[in-house]
Amino acid sequence: MTATTADVWLPFPAEEIDGLPENLNYLFWGGGTEYPGNPADCAYYVVPYMKGPEIAQRPLAAMSGVQVVQTLSAGIDHVEPGLGLLPAGVRLCNAKGVHEASTAELTLALILASLRGFPGFVHGQDKEEWRSGFYPALADKSVLIVGYGSIGSAIEDRLAPFECARVARVARSARTTARGPVHTLDDLPALLPEADVVILSTPLNPSTQGLVGADFLAAMPDGALLVNVARGGVVDTKALLSELESGRLRAALDVTNPEPLPQGHPLWHAPNVLITPHVGGSTSAFEPRAKRLLAAQLTRFAAGEPVRNVVTTTG
Repeated sequence: MTATTADVWLPFPAEEIDGLPENLNYLFWGGGTEYPGNPADCAYYVVPYMKGPEIAQRPLAAMSGVQVVQTLSAGIDHVEPGLGLLPAGVRLCNAKGVHEASTAELTLALILASLRGFPGFVHGQDKEEWRSGFYPALADKSVLIVGYGSIGSAIEDRLAPFECARVARVARSARTTARGPVHTLDDLPALLPEADVVILSTPLNPSTQGLVGADFLAAMPDGALLVNVARGGVVDTKALLSELESGRLRAALDVTNPEPLPQGHPLWHAPNVLITPHVGGSTSAFEPRAKRLLAAQLTRFAAGEPVRNVVTTTG
């Protein structure tokens, strides 16, 4: 199959995306029960956004001619279990560059809302209660970012004006940036006791599954705030509940495990927790950035040039 005869499955109608190359056959599929064409003819599959792993993986087994699988999320954990269904040499690309602004915005909103007591103010407004008092500020706090990729870096961009005492960074590999060193996960035991705010923006993979367990949480200082904009599976929910219910730690969570959080789950009503329903990337900023990414990627694909944001290639 050549690029000039290739089917491309898009989660947006092609006419809504400026700059698409003309020599590809575009088919719209938003995750419905009916496929827009024969999956075997699909060369470039753009996974429907926020439709869950069952829909994301459903056509993979039949995609015998696919060359690129493109997610519109930063994470790939909803697609990764189905990669074994694909032929060798398929490139899996993520949406680096699409979600940084929105996720970083939400991260700062969660931090500020939690520290400054916004949930209590909302409850007070409902009851017509004037809940004045002194609340923690982000200024002078020590912040630790666990997962210092493009989203972690974007979060630090937005922390810069808030006069934090320091920002420490952790990623898979140690390196030096213009802002300072990036540590590895092995350095967490030394970094956590100094962190007033711990931000999780790491991918979910075998090295981060359950990373934030009882030992991790116990190393955080009393009164510290855990902010999770990564994946729910990074955190041991039972261990977090224990810390929240004791009143020792606070949390602001855009993701949970399980997710969606079911009715009756104790996390809903745990003290000192603010929960948002996985909306880190779901803003007005998503669609224009996603469409620009697709136009750029497909232009490269049609021209026979290497696509970008390749996370892994099937073997």
